[in-house]
Amino acid sequence: MSAPDTEVLFRPFSIRSLDLPNRIVMAPMTRGFAPQGIPGTPQAAYYQRRAEGGVGLILSEGTVIDRPASRNMAGIPLFHGEAALAGWKDVIDAVHAAGGKMGPQIWHTGSTMGPDGWDPGVPVESPSGLLAPGQPRGEAMSEEDIADAVSAFARAAADAARLGFDTVEIHGAHGYLIDQFFWSGTNARADRYGGATIRERSRFAGEIVAAVRAAVGPDFPIILRLSQWKQQDYLARLAETPDLMADWLQPLVDAGVDVLHCSQRRFWEPEFPEIDGERGLNFAGWAKKLTGAATISVGSVGLSGDFMAAFGGESSTSTALDGLVERMERDEFDLIAVGRALIADPNWVAEIGKGETAKLKGFDAATLGELV
Repeated sequence: MSAPDTEVLFRPFSIRSLDLPNRIVMAPMTRGFAPQGIPGTPQAAYYQRRAEGGVGLILSEGTVIDRPASRNMAGIPLFHGEAALAGWKDVIDAVHAAGGKMGPQIWHTGSTMGPDGWDPGVPVESPSGLLAPGQPRGEAMSEEDIADAVSAFARAAADAARLGFDTVEIHGAHGYLIDQFFWSGTNARADRYGGATIRERSRFAGEIVAAVRAAVGPDFPIILRLSQWKQQDYLARLAETPDLMADWLQPLVDAGVDVLHCSQRRFWEPEFPEIDGERGLNFAGWAKKLTGAATISVGSVGLSGDFMAAFGGESSTSTALDGLVERMERDEFDLIAVGRALIADPNWVAEIGKGETAKLKGFDAATLGELV
């Protein structure tokens, strides 16, 4: 069987001040190799190799804002403080020297626990002091804590623009802090940051987006990563219908988001099959249809197994991109993010573009133990 024509993946894309040579994004993938949270030469070289390999837009692994207990693993890099920001300046300079474009992903891990059981040494914070429904962990944030977190996100975004990054991504997915506000299972607040509806529980995220927009100005693109599923519950859903999804997403776009990065475990799965069938729009497709915003899709691209299985030690590879090409040709979403395949092979994009699929390296979980 002949390989699909991947030309659609290599069409340019522009939004605000960001001009990309192709539609392929390096997905943020936690690596945790930054001693004391300071990125150095290994990180600069790691991201530079992906730029040299032809990635259109690189999104960094999650980097944390200036809040106590904002990370749940010791090796997660900071995006605050003189030393860490100097390290990130070296990273973006290396990526630009290779002709690449890049944005940091800024986040706060909330009350989640890292896989290695690391203790941040201070109480963790979340909307209601919950890790998951019925599972207490840490402290509920005061309104002062919330205001400080909003300001910390804005400062990190301003630093990204000042250092020369091309965009910034706010992490609002996967059961971390912002997502814990979205989710009724972890947000039991009775004040203005809680509520019975997803629109009410999105206030925290909306304030972050508005503050980031004010900090970076009108031309700097803002990306927001979102998911229905949580690491605490793979089957969780914030929006069971398109109307509820619009209630969730449209205020965030109105607040200043340019691109919605819609995380699924498998990008080919329809979001509402009861409406448009088993080959219907995925999460990114529905987000674009409902809001008009540009969207990134993501989830097990170029791989044969679910990405969560990979972190349990499974290895996988696949060159079957037919479904992806078909969805992009019908303009279902604008960009596609690739994670594990690019961790394993920095030249994945170039090899796909040349049709040299035989050269692709399969993902091996052992790759997670080093920066290749």
